[in-house]
Amino acid sequence: MSKYLFLCSGFITLATVLAAQTTPPAVYKNGADLMALIKSKLPATPDQADAPVDNQSAYRINIVRRGKPGVAMAHATGPAKGTEVHYIIDGAATVVTGGTIVRGTTSTIEGGETHHLTKGDVLVIPAGTPHWYKDVEGSVTYLEVRFDVEKK
Repeated sequence: MSKYLFLCSGFITLATVLAAQTTPPAVYKNGADLMALIKSKLPATPDQADAPVDNQSAYRINIVRRGKPGVAMAHATGPAKGTEVHYIIDGAATVVTGGTIVRGTTSTIEGGETHHLTKGDVLVIPAGTPHWYKDVEGSVTYLEVRFDVEKK
């Protein structure tokens, strides 16, 4: 019995040490610093600016500010694939999800579901789902989290 307890405690200790070695550290970014970074980028990119929070693993996290509508897109393959979550920090926009992407001088979506997003709203966009910031009311700022992207 004591051999069994000794082996179990050894495995638990080993598992604890291995878990500590493979667990990445927490990431902290000051909100005021992120917003200042976006503001500093606006003169060069007034239509869309971002501030990276953490883009080193199998997820991408950014604060994004849009000053005008975007183009329709879907993240199904490649390093940009993955499910996205958009949490609206400030402003308002109309987003279309689903439907069919129509390619032209600007990509749009035909069909789909329209969502009017304002501060505090959350939109979850599954991998491969077309999405399009169709209208932006002044500007919209959101936290964008994308999961299951390919590691660099």
